[in-house]
Amino acid sequence: MAFGEKILRYKDAILKDLEVLTAIPSVSADGPEQPQKALEYMLQRAKEMGLETQNVLDIAGHAQYGSGEAYCGVLTHLDVVPPGSGWLTDPYTLVQKDGRLFGRGVADDKGAAVMALYCLKALKDEGIVGKNAVRVIFGTSEEMGMEDMKAYFSAQPLPAMGFTPDAEYGICRCEKGILQLEVIADTHNGTTLTELKAGTAVNMVPDTAYALLDCSENEDHQLLRLADAKPGQFEFKYTIDGLMILSKGTAAHASEPQKGFNAATHLIGLLAANFGYASMGSILAFIDSKIATELNGNSLGLKMRDSASGALTLNVGTVHITESSARATLDIRYPVTMDGANILERVCAAAKYENLTVKVLSHLRPLHIEEDNPLIHILRDAYREITGIEPALYATGGGTYARTLGGRGVAFGPVFEGEECGIHHANESINLESYMRHGQICLESMYRLLNAEI
Repeated sequence: MAFGEKILRYKDAILKDLEVLTAIPSVSADGPEQPQKALEYMLQRAKEMGLETQNVLDIAGHAQYGSGEAYCGVLTHLDVVPPGSGWLTDPYTLVQKDGRLFGRGVADDKGAAVMALYCLKALKDEGIVGKNAVRVIFGTSEEMGMEDMKAYFSAQPLPAMGFTPDAEYGICRCEKGILQLEVIADTHNGTTLTELKAGTAVNMVPDTAYALLDCSENEDHQLLRLADAKPGQFEFKYTIDGLMILSKGTAAHASEPQKGFNAATHLIGLLAANFGYASMGSILAFIDSKIATELNGNSLGLKMRDSASGALTLNVGTVHITESSARATLDIRYPVTMDGANILERVCAAAKYENLTVKVLSHLRPLHIEEDNPLIHILRDAYREITGIEPALYATGGGTYARTLGGRGVAFGPVFEGEECGIHHANESINLESYMRHGQICLESMYRLLNAEI
């Protein structure tokens, strides 16, 4: 019997703790209070299991088993993105239905965090004496730029090697660079457009957007006719403040914008086609002329790809325009062999043409680990031991804690290839059987890391 199978005896306890953790609305975009509660809960549970724990600045912490000069790390995060709309169940209630677990965070990344903690417990309960320590690290702001891991590793040493269960299986050895920007106008200089709002997070494709217009009846009719010919789903409402246009799209993670339909850029395209740039303002002029509905950055001169990680992607995450201010956020995922500074320079040059300024919200450098790295061999062997299948090596546009490890870590699980989990949008879920299979792989991997030569 593979060592990883021992996790199955903890199934009921794992689900009980996941239920409690899911109920904590730990949206990092709403502030640190709720993510801190989630951290406190996990550290308390680790203490009750007899594991060594430490809270680092209330922004991260760890549970550890084993001793030795070096440790191997399993990095998880307890914060989640906002629930959004369209849920069929309460997003903060763990619901088991049709063989799946539903709830915000069950796949990203609370489910993996609880499972990793119980893997430590299994190692301790079995009395395994290894060569190294194994540490499960809990972060609280992964969804907000990973400042938590920067703070944690300023106070704690980096692991000798590790992984983060925050992606798909097989083994993700390449992560694209992530450049998140805010484009800002000193003031809103449009005349016809009085208000536009879309999106809640830079790393999500917005599924709703609305615009408020001060326009003539004739312009209203022209706009209605044009909307019928444009892609997208638009609804028109007359209000005391003017004409309101609602745009509906499909949410998706910014790492895969092609899986969504951007309600903001399609609404902006409709407005620009009918009214022109002068009456819409400089932010909309920039978005429509230099991005439009493109996902590859072609009009910005950013279209690029490499053989290791694929093509650059670009997502307009939020647009917020009022009578006095105008700003938008961009999420750019660029190939691992490309230069993020050059990409920023090109965006700034295009924005300057519209008298806009660009602010860097976050810049995560690419991750690229060679195939013959010892960590790759350990994780590959663990996966093969449980599944009987050779794991694929792949690249992603997603951003995980792996890139904070200085070339010492990769993303590995918990979602199996081809499984839809609704990460970052409504009805997030994970197959229960697959979740427990992940637990076996995770425990087998941690067992091997505990005994690895490092």
